[in-house]
Amino acid sequence: MPNRLLLLLLLTTFMATTLLAQRELVVMHRTSGKVEVPFEYVNDFIIVEVIFNRVFPLKFIFDTGAEHTILTRKEFADLLDVNYQRKVSLYGADLQTKLEALVATGIQMEFEDQMTLMNQSILVMEADYFRFEEYAGVEVHGVMGADLLRRFVVSIDYRRKTITFEDPSGFKPPSPGKYRKVAADFSRHKPYLRVPAQLIDRQDTEYKLLMDSGAGLSLLLYTHADSLLQTPLTLIRTCIGHGLGGSLEGFVGRTASIQMGDLQIPNVITNFQDISHYELLDTAFLNNRNGLIGNKILNRFTIVIDYIREAVYLKPNRDIRKAFSFDRSGISVIASGEQLNKFTVMHVVDKSPAQEAGVRKGDEIRAVNGIPSHLMGLEAIHRSFLKKPGKRIRLLLRRNDERLVVEFKLRDLI
Repeated sequence: MPNRLLLLLLLTTFMATTLLAQRELVVMHRTSGKVEVPFEYVNDFIIVEVIFNRVFPLKFIFDTGAEHTILTRKEFADLLDVNYQRKVSLYGADLQTKLEALVATGIQMEFEDQMTLMNQSILVMEADYFRFEEYAGVEVHGVMGADLLRRFVVSIDYRRKTITFEDPSGFKPPSPGKYRKVAADFSRHKPYLRVPAQLIDRQDTEYKLLMDSGAGLSLLLYTHADSLLQTPLTLIRTCIGHGLGGSLEGFVGRTASIQMGDLQIPNVITNFQDISHYELLDTAFLNNRNGLIGNKILNRFTIVIDYIREAVYLKPNRDIRKAFSFDRSGISVIASGEQLNKFTVMHVVDKSPAQEAGVRKGDEIRAVNGIPSHLMGLEAIHRSFLKKPGKRIRLLLRRNDERLVVEFKLRDLI
């Protein structure tokens, strides 16, 4: 199992009813009409710190693929005696599990000393379905969605780790010499790209893909059981990720190429999610999309999203030609404990180096190549499993009350 794909976040399938209309207010503490906010980039996720209702500094995932802004930790809203209007239902990442949330109104969100959003409506999860910290090794309290982003021109600079929010009234399209305007349309304030892609030994096909900065992956395509059997790719059947409401089962392989504007990106790691057995789904529910593009492709560009005029511009950065790496161990790991310094094997891919060496689900990883795991952190453990084929990995494991040492060599799985 590719560890970093455990970080998949699919907050793109909400079926909540429209939130209460109220008079919202945006205050920019700069006269230029634009503000620049720094972000952390952790395990292929954009994480922004926000002061919630003038009290709590909370961390939100910046998610262009989410329709609503969500607080996943209800205890913070309860402590501030937030006003709840009503309960709504939505579907989780597995496209099946029905979740409950509350509509909270009158919320204030402040971005450092740069900008304040006042009188906002957000969703507050009744329970913490998210558990993001287990898969990322860092605490996150919510998701910032399109309901907050829709009033701006938003620029994401992955190299500088900044997001710029600009008043659309003063925006001028970027220079065509540097930026490519790509084919895009918007639905419920979420951007969708029309992307030509070629599967191995197949002709080019144009896919409609959600542009999802809340997904820590490259590419996900929806498919059906019958087509999977016919796809001439080396595929791994596994859990391809987690998000609100559950895990996502599917396959992982590679797509020969996709095209972003006039740039061709080859050999893309691709997740295939089989949705043929999801009876509740229809094309309207998914807005007729074929999948999504996540941060492992988006981070090769500086991105400008003009929500008002429904336009998307891309400027390639120096990572545009970087090869897509994939886990070579077969292990997926989660973090737990008060300090998020306990690391447990969650899944082992069949016939992978780790499985052949005897690693099992539930094993606790105590050290990797002699380095105590609590000194490494989850991201460093992930990176150790991405090293070159032939690299020897030595794990100290704890299984129940037994201490075990296993060794294996990394190799390409796809």
